[in-house]
Amino acid sequence: MEQVGELLTNVEGFKPLVILMEIIGAVLIILVAVWCGNYRGGFAWNSNPSLEFNWHPLLMVIGFVFLYANGMLIYRTQRNTRKRRLKLIHAGIMLSVVVLVIISLVTVFDSHNLNPEPIPNMYSLHSWIGLTSVILFCCQWLAGFLSFLYPGLQVPLRASYMPIHVYFGIAGFVGVIASCLLGLNEKAIFALGKNYSKLIDEAVLINVIGLLLILFGGLSVYLVSQERYKRFPKPEDEALVS
Repeated sequence: MEQVGELLTNVEGFKPLVILMEIIGAVLIILVAVWCGNYRGGFAWNSNPSLEFNWHPLLMVIGFVFLYANGMLIYRTQRNTRKRRLKLIHAGIMLSVVVLVIISLVTVFDSHNLNPEPIPNMYSLHSWIGLTSVILFCCQWLAGFLSFLYPGLQVPLRASYMPIHVYFGIAGFVGVIASCLLGLNEKAIFALGKNYSKLIDEAVLINVIGLLLILFGGLSVYLVSQERYKRFPKPEDEALVS
């Protein structure tokens, strides 16, 4: 029965879809780097607040989009790895997301506060959804660590909490994609003004980045939510649940 279950988790084009997702994610990161590097003037730290901002979209896409998605999928893409190791890898990937997100937030607040004409913080829908997603993600990471790694809940409580952890993980990721799209559109309108409606090269690039965000996010949610792609428990996992 276990062999049949394990077989069912490897059909329906799972691996090709994962490869497609990773390719889209890699292209997305490259295009954001090109946009910020070539069209927005490059990168700097707080010596140049306007260029420091460019780290914000790049680090968010690397951490809060690409790594977040891969962290969610690790139990399915690495289904033959021992459960304990998967827990550590999952926690490690998500912790790296936290680090990148914190750096990204520092850059955007610096770019506002250190600007010769300071820009208000936390007034847009993008910033509200974004900060909500960050807080939810950090709570998720802490709750997951305490529940599944150390000190760890009792097995019945752990089993009861797992669907909640999965649900809010996916919901948070959807919130991240929504925030990215809002931020992308906001930046396009502020930076390009009337040229945005003329579909200049930068406008086209921004719109393509937005479409890739939707494709990547949609594929990620599909792959992590399909029951047939779920990792089936292995005999050696039983020794690790307590």
